[in-house]
Amino acid sequence: MKYDVIVIGGGHAGIEASLAAARMGKKTLLITILAERIGATSCNPAIGGLAKGHLVKEIDALGGEMAKCTDAVGLQFRILNASKGPAVRGSRAQIDMDRYPIYMRDVCLNTPNLTVKQEIAEEIVLKEGEVCGVKTDLGLVYETRKVIVTAGTFLRGLIHIGEYQKEAGRVGEFPSNALSDCLKSFGLDMGRLKTGTCPRIDASSIDFSVMDEQPGDDNPVPFSFQTPKTEDFGKDQLPCYITYTNIQTHEIISENFYRAPLFTGQIEGVGPRYCPSIEDKVNRFADKERHHLFVEPQTKEATEYYINGLSTSLPPDTQLEMVHSIKGLENARIVRYGYAIEYDYVNPTELKHSLETKKVKGLYCAGQVNGTTGYEEAAAQGLMAGINACLAIEGEEPFVLRRDEAYIGVLIDDLVTKGTKEPYRMFTSRAEYRLLLREDNADLRLSGYGHRFGLIDGDFYNRVAQKQKDIKEVLAYLDTHFITPSKENNNMLAQLDEAPVTDKVPLKRVVGRATFTIEKFDKLLPQYKMLPDDTKEQIMIESKYASYIQKQQAQIDRMKNMINIKIPEDFDFRSVSGLSNEIIEKLEKFNPPTLFAASEISGVTPAAIDILHIYIRMEQKKSR
Repeated sequence: MKYDVIVIGGGHAGIEASLAAARMGKKTLLITILAERIGATSCNPAIGGLAKGHLVKEIDALGGEMAKCTDAVGLQFRILNASKGPAVRGSRAQIDMDRYPIYMRDVCLNTPNLTVKQEIAEEIVLKEGEVCGVKTDLGLVYETRKVIVTAGTFLRGLIHIGEYQKEAGRVGEFPSNALSDCLKSFGLDMGRLKTGTCPRIDASSIDFSVMDEQPGDDNPVPFSFQTPKTEDFGKDQLPCYITYTNIQTHEIISENFYRAPLFTGQIEGVGPRYCPSIEDKVNRFADKERHHLFVEPQTKEATEYYINGLSTSLPPDTQLEMVHSIKGLENARIVRYGYAIEYDYVNPTELKHSLETKKVKGLYCAGQVNGTTGYEEAAAQGLMAGINACLAIEGEEPFVLRRDEAYIGVLIDDLVTKGTKEPYRMFTSRAEYRLLLREDNADLRLSGYGHRFGLIDGDFYNRVAQKQKDIKEVLAYLDTHFITPSKENNNMLAQLDEAPVTDKVPLKRVVGRATFTIEKFDKLLPQYKMLPDDTKEQIMIESKYASYIQKQQAQIDRMKNMINIKIPEDFDFRSVSGLSNEIIEKLEKFNPPTLFAASEISGVTPAAIDILHIYIRMEQKKSR
C-alpha cells in the first residue's frame, strides 16, 4: 500500500508517466477507471502529424513508449509535408484502435516496479501541504511521496449529443467528479474546456469507389529510432480515402443550429480553435462550399471507419441526415454517433516548469488536464512529469527542456508561462528554433538525457553517440576540403548531374545543394560510403542549412545568458523599484525560474528584464 509515485489516469500521459517512474526504479502505482482502456484512442486512431510527430520522436528519444507502440500497430505511415524542408515535415501513422491499448496495457502490466489498479481516485491526501496519499472509491488509501494527475477529459466530464447529456469521461465510462472537487479544494485555478469526436461508420455501407484513395508512403519510415527499418516494415498498409461535405450538407447543419449544444448555451467549455466541430466550421466559414473529410480505418480488419473532419455534437437524426448527404456515404450506417465532451482542467500557470503544482508540494499534472489537446502533447507531458517526480524524490534538480532543445520544451514553457483559455495544440510555428528541432535529429538532441535517467539502454545510446561522432567528423572534413572550378572537377560534377562550380568552395556547399542525394554522396565521398543512410541524411541537412543553423545557434547562445541567470524562489518582486504593478503581479503569478522565463511572460518588457537583472546581481553580491 506504499508507493513512491502514484499516477492517476491510464491515458497517454498516464502511460508515459508511470512507465518513466517505474523504469527509473521507483515503486509506482497506476490507478485507472478501466484497465482495458489503458491507452484508448478516444478520438482519431492516429499518432503524429505536423509538429505532433516531432513530439512523438522526442518522447521516443527520451525513452518513452508511444513511438514503439505506433510502429507495432500502425496501419498506414506517411510523412506530411514531404516535399518541404525537413524542419516542417511531420510523421503520421494511422493505428489500430483495438491493438494500441492492448499493447500499452501489456507493457504496463509487465514493467517491473509498476502496479496497475482498476479503481477511481477520489481524494489526494495531504499532510502539512504536501502529498502523502491517494484515497479511492473502494475506501482504500495508498501512501505515496508524489502524485501525477493525468485525468484527461474525466474531471466532471459531461457528454453532449444534441439535447442528450450524460456524465462520463468517455462514452460508457464513469467521470471523475470527486477528484475535480479535491483539486479545487487545493485552491487551484480551474476552468472548463470542450472537445469532441465524429461518427464512426460501418465499412460495408461505404462506397469507396467514388472517393479519392490516399495510400501510405511507398517506403514507410518507422516512428521509433529503435525500430529496425526492414523491407517488411509497413508492407500491409491500408489506404485512407478523401471525400467532401457539400452545399446540401451545410444546409442540413445550418437548419439544425438551434439544436446544436455548441450554439444553444448547453456547452459551457471552450472548444479547440484548430480542430473545430463541423457545425462550428459551417458557421464560421459560411462562404465555403465544401470541407475535406478523411475516411480512415480504425482497425486492421477495416470494418469501421472514422470520418476525420466531421466532429459533431448534433442530434442523432441530424448526424444521420448529414452523413447521408456526403458522396460515398449515401447509404452509410452509423455505428457510433459523434459527441462533444466538456471537462474541468487546471490552468497550467498553476504549474512550475517541472509540472509540479506551485500550491501543493509533490502534486504534478500532465496531459489534457493542463489544457492541451492531442495524444502526443499529453504523452510528452506525462513523460516529463514522471521523470521530474523521480528526480524530486532523489533530491535532484528538475529536468526542464529549453525552447531551443525540444518541442517538449516549447510546449511546457508555453503552458506554464502563458496559460491557455482553449485547448492548446502544438504547431511548428510555435518553435522559434524549429530549424534545429527537426524530427530527424531528435535522437541526437535528447537520447543523452534518456540514457542519463536510465530510460535508454546502452546499446542504443552508443549507436547514437557513434552517429554524432561520424556527423561531426564528416562536417569538419567538408568544411576544410575545397573543390575548385577545374575541368576535371566540373566533369565529375556533370557525371553526378550537378551544376559546375565557378569559384573555389568548400565541399559542404556541394553536399548541401537541394539536388544532392545519398547516391551522389557515395560517389563524391567514397571514403564515407559505409556510413548508415540516416547519418548521411543528417550530414546533407546540416550542410544545406549551415548558415541558418549558425544564426539560430548565435541567438541561442545569447538566450542562454538569460537562461543561466536564475531568479531565487523567494525573490521579492515588490522590492524592485521601477517595475509597474501590472508586471509585478504577473511575475508573482508565474514565479519564473529564470530571466528568460520572465522574458517569455506576455507584457513583461525588456526594460523590466534589465531592471530585474541588476537587482538579482545586487542580491547575489550581498549573499557572498
